[in-house]
Amino acid sequence: MKMRKKSDLPTKLCVTCGLPFTWRKKWEKVWNDVKYCSERCRRGSKGSSSEGAA
Repeated sequence: MKMRKKSDLPTKLCVTCGLPFTWRKKWEKVWNDVKYCSERCRRGSKGSSSEGAA
C-alpha cells in the first residue's frame, strides 16, 4: 500500500466543535457515519446537562 500525505486525506467538520478532522484508518469502513472529531465531542453532544459538574 502506498503512503499518502496527510493533506491528501479527506476531511470533515465536527458537528459539535466545528473543527476540521482528517480520515483515520480505523474509520475506513464507517467514514460516511463519522460525525465527531473525538470521543469527548461525541459525549458532549448527547447531553450537555452534566457540564460543569465535577
